[in-house]
Amino acid sequence: MELQVDLQNRDQRQREIVPPQQLATCRCTVIGVGAVGRQVALQLAAVGVPSLQLVDFDIVEVANLAPQGFLEEDLGQSKVEVTAQMCRRLNRKVQIHLVSDLYRRSLQVGNVVFACVDSIGIRRLIWEGVRDDVSLLVDGRMAAEVVRVLAACDEQSRQHYPTTLFAAPDAYVGPCTAKSTIFSANICAGLMVSRLARWLRRLPVEPDVTINLLADELSLGVG
Repeated sequence: MELQVDLQNRDQRQREIVPPQQLATCRCTVIGVGAVGRQVALQLAAVGVPSLQLVDFDIVEVANLAPQGFLEEDLGQSKVEVTAQMCRRLNRKVQIHLVSDLYRRSLQVGNVVFACVDSIGIRRLIWEGVRDDVSLLVDGRMAAEVVRVLAACDEQSRQHYPTTLFAAPDAYVGPCTAKSTIFSANICAGLMVSRLARWLRRLPVEPDVTINLLADELSLGVG
């Protein structure tokens, strides 16, 4: 016998932080569902976004289990497929659209985009493809125990963000695929989703935040 549960109040404890009327207008795209992107997708589903698009070409490998939170039974399966399954378990009402492919500029994305990739070149491609169409772009970057979250949603932040898309040879040596932990990914994802919550409440959104977990340091990139 199936238990009958009223789900109308599933979000009652977050409504003052994540306003439901504003959230209902969000069509979120998560590009890259590895360490950070998977956690972003799960948090967005739990929060209650109505529409979620997941973009990734990769499959789950053994090295993904500890830092990315995939299950052993997910091995060999598409990352977007198994992430979508978990998202639906968190919120069966969320509409999920899967793109099991590389990001391409021709892709139609939502009005909110989360860039969770590990290449500056792809970040630049994403920005060039979505900058004129999205209301909010949030970019999460992680190297070992250092996470950086950038947001572009107003004139100041839209001017700052492209300055962070430096040439690939100048990139920090130590991509998130080299050293990665689930706790760093969760902190990065939480900070990214909090940018969405602030934007929905029309609060100022800090364009550039870096947290060094090893040194217990927080720094803001734009004054």
